[in-house]
Amino acid sequence: METIKMIVGSVNTVLWDYVLVVALIGIGIFMTVKLKFLQFTRLFPSLGKMFSQLKNKETVEEGKMTPFQALSTAVAAQVGTGNIVGVATAIAAGGPGAAFWMLVSAFFGMSTIFSEAVLAQKYRETKDGQLVGGPAYYIKNGLKSKGLSMFFAIACIFALGIVGIMVQSNSVAGSVSDAFGVPKIAITIVLTIVVTLILMGGMGRIASFAETVVPIMAVAYILGSLLIIFFNIENLIPAIKSIFVGAFSPQAIGGGALGITVQQTIRYGLSRGLFSNEAGMGSTPHSHAVANTDHPAEQGFTAMVGVFISTFLICISTVMVNITSQSYNPNISAVKMTESATIMTQSGFASGFGTFGGMFLSICLSFFSLTTIIGWYFFAESNVKFVFNSKARTLRTFKVLAIIALVIGTLIDATFVWELADMFMGIMAIPNIIALFLLSKEVRKILDEYDELHAIKKETTKKERLVEKEIL
Repeated sequence: METIKMIVGSVNTVLWDYVLVVALIGIGIFMTVKLKFLQFTRLFPSLGKMFSQLKNKETVEEGKMTPFQALSTAVAAQVGTGNIVGVATAIAAGGPGAAFWMLVSAFFGMSTIFSEAVLAQKYRETKDGQLVGGPAYYIKNGLKSKGLSMFFAIACIFALGIVGIMVQSNSVAGSVSDAFGVPKIAITIVLTIVVTLILMGGMGRIASFAETVVPIMAVAYILGSLLIIFFNIENLIPAIKSIFVGAFSPQAIGGGALGITVQQTIRYGLSRGLFSNEAGMGSTPHSHAVANTDHPAEQGFTAMVGVFISTFLICISTVMVNITSQSYNPNISAVKMTESATIMTQSGFASGFGTFGGMFLSICLSFFSLTTIIGWYFFAESNVKFVFNSKARTLRTFKVLAIIALVIGTLIDATFVWELADMFMGIMAIPNIIALFLLSKEVRKILDEYDELHAIKKETTKKERLVEKEIL
């Protein structure tokens, strides 16, 4: 067993410290340039459209999701323990400057996730009356590579549908048990019932759950974070300064006690940012593929909003809580700080809310993990349909396996399972990145086509208004 752990650890070191950081940031920069820095021009109109969709909920036929439901399901998967525990670990190991590099990764990640979403829309399929899509489908239909698509699908099933569910259920059980003193067996029973009821309802119930819970979950955590920042408002400017100074000169923070290099700061910031928003990982395209939208590019713009919410809002909320509340101590070495990173954010909330702070964070973490379980299951199921051609018996069996994984996850030490999840997620990202690069011309073509159609529509509307004026 120790040999297996060493092998998994070595693979993860190579994947996450070197290969994926370079590959994911590289594809993000490449697509950003190719798409003419669309982050600057498309993000805020997409945010406005999202708020409009939130007010006026659409209805779609069975087997599809509305664009907002697709976004909610994607954000459900993106926002998990990585946005709290992972971010705390990043600033513990890389200093406050790691937050700056998280934002850099999110900026370039927006163009990556746009590309994933439009390709998922273009190359999706219909199976048993339901839309289905994702990297396995655009690798098979776009690259015409059955082998690479099957490789991705199998890695995704294990990464998200089995070991991924185990680590998330473990987070829920551990957090609630520690905060409220509830026995883990009771938490396991309740969690199993809730997840089973949601999964039994299929795509429709998953979509309804996501669009209801995700906005409440995100707003509650951000508002709670803003209150902590407000309680420590005198530390806000120094906190912002420490982020920018620490990004390029970490030794200038804490009088050199941190022992952190610029390389460490960049590595932890980029890797945790990429891990939290999942841009380029190949997970979120599964939900964007089933959105009922007028044009693939429209869903690509919506997908960008998911990265903005995950990193620019929720991850940075965690960073600012830790720094302004001074639960992050720049005078303690990085090694010692990393050891206590898991309770760092809890201390930050406790500083403003007292004992309720730990409970509040536990509730948020539980809902983050619960929604991630639902989102990851949906993504994995899309690949089960791909591998086994949507056989009903196989899908029922996979549901049972996912529930068993959930139960096991609440009862074990998750350290090694986290390592396995990291490894499989890293492995599944590689064929996705290859596909994004080789299909980049398709992405650019889809965006140009959208802009042409939009320009024609705008010109037609203008002419119609002129005619109306002449008539009047």
